[in-house]
Amino acid sequence: MRVLGTAGHVDHGKSSLVKALTGIDPDRLPEEKARQMTIDLGFAWLTMPDGEEVGIVDVPGHRDFIENMLAGVGGIDAALLVIAADEGVMPQTKEHLAILDLLQVDRGVLALTKTDLVTDEGWLELVREEVRQLVKPTALAEAPVLLVSSVTRAGLDALVEALGQVLRQSRPRPDLLKPRLPIDRAFTIAGFGTVVTGTLLDGSLQTGEEIEVLPSGVRGRIRGLQTHKTKVATATPGSRTAVNITGLEVADLARGDVLVRPGAYATTRLIDVRFRLLPDAERPVKHDQALKIFLGAAQRLARVRLLQDQSLLPGEEGWLQLVLDRPVVAARGDRFILRRPSPGSTLGGGQVVDPHPDRRYRRRDSRVHVRLQGLLSGSPAQVLAHSLIARGPSTLKEALQRAGVSDELAGAAIEELRAGGELLVLDVRGKELGGDSLVIHRSTWVAWIERVEAVLAAYHRTNPIRLGMPREELKSRLGLDGRTFSAVMEAMSNKGLLREQSGKVAHPGHEVVLGPQESMRLAALRRQFQESPFAPPSLKQCREAVGEEVCAYLVESGQWVQLSPEVVLEKGAYEQMVEYVRTALEQDAKITVADVRDRFETSRKYALALLEHLDDRGLTVREGDFRRLSQKSASLG
Repeated sequence: MRVLGTAGHVDHGKSSLVKALTGIDPDRLPEEKARQMTIDLGFAWLTMPDGEEVGIVDVPGHRDFIENMLAGVGGIDAALLVIAADEGVMPQTKEHLAILDLLQVDRGVLALTKTDLVTDEGWLELVREEVRQLVKPTALAEAPVLLVSSVTRAGLDALVEALGQVLRQSRPRPDLLKPRLPIDRAFTIAGFGTVVTGTLLDGSLQTGEEIEVLPSGVRGRIRGLQTHKTKVATATPGSRTAVNITGLEVADLARGDVLVRPGAYATTRLIDVRFRLLPDAERPVKHDQALKIFLGAAQRLARVRLLQDQSLLPGEEGWLQLVLDRPVVAARGDRFILRRPSPGSTLGGGQVVDPHPDRRYRRRDSRVHVRLQGLLSGSPAQVLAHSLIARGPSTLKEALQRAGVSDELAGAAIEELRAGGELLVLDVRGKELGGDSLVIHRSTWVAWIERVEAVLAAYHRTNPIRLGMPREELKSRLGLDGRTFSAVMEAMSNKGLLREQSGKVAHPGHEVVLGPQESMRLAALRRQFQESPFAPPSLKQCREAVGEEVCAYLVESGQWVQLSPEVVLEKGAYEQMVEYVRTALEQDAKITVADVRDRFETSRKYALALLEHLDDRGLTVREGDFRRLSQKSASLG
């Protein structure tokens, strides 16, 4: 499951573009419709061509509502930065881009909207170049720039394709077995009760389990779960999730609260962070300054404690300890934003390094700096895990090299991850685990299972009477190299998660069921095969009778054997003819087309097709007008 977030200046067409892509109007508030302007977070979803559903968080672009925007972009996998082609880059374009960069959203598409209002190609090229230069120093430097119109729908197909490609490249959300849902909306539905929504992180939620809402500590139970208005029994990491809760009232909840399993997380009012001040910040950040922190969907007032110097200059990075006015839920690695309260402006952001420091540090303590740097880098096992999550399947040697884990620490890191079930071995080259072994992180493995199941489910819906998806087509759709693909397929097959037959891959529960009309037409065709088993209708006639899909299924399932582009035989007839050829060649060493034709009272076309088919299989060899057994084949059985 992936989540896409919009970004961009007010009135540049974000919501209109979302509606054009999805058919869903993300502006839900009466005031938004009256003012024709997004004020709060809006939500929609898009079904991609491969069948995967992508959640969309639509954010307000007006500077007065930038804090609402920040509540929605914390859990996104990729960004859709929208710039109106008739206006170009505007103030909130720059601020939203800076926020995305600080949050390290490194996947996205840049959409130049309202192109129907621009007739000057030169102007479009100027705006396109302006956008390229704007994103060049950011994490979105490689994002494609596309021209689109929500009114004429020009460029929307290309935009969907680009979004699909970008999202496929995004890292899967890990399942750390510690689910947390930062709440961005809480409301009541008549007959159901309290509902909260958010992007689920770090674990799965299931219907019926007990939950806790932090920081208040109130508890309830999950009555139901939905993703994109579809009821689910389990919500997975990275999904936009609606949770229907019993035992809690809306008054018990607020945006920024976090839904968790009881006891899984502790709140904190003191966090250690690595912070980067934007180069264009108007002023330095000073020790003991009061700022606003935005973490997940929460916002708090924070007192800044600089751990190195008295102030931090624009463009600089440093270690901060933040003292919050109210508790939050935070985890190591979470990204955050700091803003000046008044006048409101984005100053910078960074990464949570220690969400639960044991004390307030003395300033300029070099030992603290060393400790924080170690935490930022992570333990060897943690760094190896993040490397595997980021890069996907790889050899153990490559994973250790990318993670920078030394040989001395590698053994302990590997054992720790294997003991915790995080590091899985797909295949082993040699008798035991070694540098050439193909390994994968558990979260990536789960994501691949879901991906394969989604691709196969979409294929079965489109091709209900095909035995399965061609193996090479599935490999291409997944974008895996040969070794990784083979290992994934073998592992999934061994666990009963898919089946392979005749080069086709299918979901284990897939069954080919012909409709009544198809069954009647096929029964009539089979009677013709029974009446003339060795000279049945041509493949062209079969396709005209029952359709190309049914014919393909009969060949794939082995009920028919295709001898040539025009000749098919039922399996029983084919086996009789092959047995005759085998016996004849064992007795007389040679056989002709005429011999086969006369034996089965068929035409030269069918006899020749059979013998050429056996030649192609390497079972017979042609010598002039005769065939003999090949040296490789002692039998044609």
